[in-house]
Amino acid sequence: MSDDVESLLAENKNHGQIREELKDMSFEELLKLKEKLGTKVYNKAVFGNKNKKKTEFKRENKNRPREMSSKKPVFTFREIVPVKKVAARDPRFDSLCGTFNEKAFKHSYAFINDLKKNDLKTLQNELKEATDPKTVRKIKYLIQRLENQLREENRRKEKEEKKQEEKKKLLESIKQGEKPVFKKKSETKILNLVSQYEELKSKGKLKKHIERLRKKNKHKDRVKLKTQME
Repeated sequence: MSDDVESLLAENKNHGQIREELKDMSFEELLKLKEKLGTKVYNKAVFGNKNKKKTEFKRENKNRPREMSSKKPVFTFREIVPVKKVAARDPRFDSLCGTFNEKAFKHSYAFINDLKKNDLKTLQNELKEATDPKTVRKIKYLIQRLENQLREENRRKEKEEKKQEEKKKLLESIKQGEKPVFKKKSETKILNLVSQYEELKSKGKLKKHIERLRKKNKHKDRVKLKTQME
């Protein structure tokens, strides 16, 4: 068999024919053939000529950058253009970002409350179908949080509406030649508390609110006493 391979090499046949002759040979016979022919001749016979012509990258226009082969490693020490670092800006405290307008912000993102209301309805429906205690606790927590957020938003709206109403009354009194009467902060605070208590009473939540305030004050007193004893 090895003599046949040598004859094929002598006849300058392609490596496809030579590989056909080699496929029936054992591994031991292949090793002996490799030793006899030499590694270079053996590899050429089996794998063919690997010296392929290198691809030349040409530019269509001399002003274009030259196309480089992806197989060629990039030179490590290359000159990099330095970029000036700009300090990070916080839009909350940067004058270049403009001033915060709470009224405009609330108006632009008013749709979020509608999304929260939809989420609340979805969670309430999920709570009815939930059976796993862990899932029930999680849903109840999310419902409570959404209810608190919506309640706080409604309170803010009512407060804003009252302010606008008071401003309107003051302007009307000034137009009529009357002396405007401005309420003190303490008076405004008392009126807000009264309206809050009336609202809670009408909804039947006054008792629960008072109990929560008692617990809160009790905790504060306990902390204050502990710091004094230390």
